[in-house]
Amino acid sequence: MNPAHLLKAIAFAADKHRRQRRKDADESPYINHPIAVATVLAVEVNVSDEATLLAAVLHDTVEDTQTTFAELEEHFGPEVTSLVRELTDDKSLEKDERKRLQVEHARDSSPRAKQVKISDKICNVRDIAVSDVERESRRWVPGGEPEARSGI
Repeated sequence: MNPAHLLKAIAFAADKHRRQRRKDADESPYINHPIAVATVLAVEVNVSDEATLLAAVLHDTVEDTQTTFAELEEHFGPEVTSLVRELTDDKSLEKDERKRLQVEHARDSSPRAKQVKISDKICNVRDIAVSDVERESRRWVPGGEPEARSGI
């Protein structure tokens, strides 16, 4: 694993996602998500395969930005681009259809694409769990500001 390649992918994804925010309470920078996906793979799953980690960092660039597969291939090569292609939903389709196709294509995905997709889902579930805890830790006062609930 060449750290310079990973840093290049992070910088590329950060630039592409620079104006995007997550849907959490803090509206955190979107780049935190692909970095978290790569971190789950590297730290928790012990993945050291460079193409897999680069694809994890880049997995939302084509789907959620103006990035093209040709651009990815130019910067990161055909192997990484192929993995990102496996992970990219067709945003021209309705959400229900995209989700149906994710399930349908999951069984035929490469093992590396499956690792990234599962890590992506883990990160999304963790984000939801943290948001739920933060929401529950506040008590809304009619006509007032939220107050921190004691004991949490």
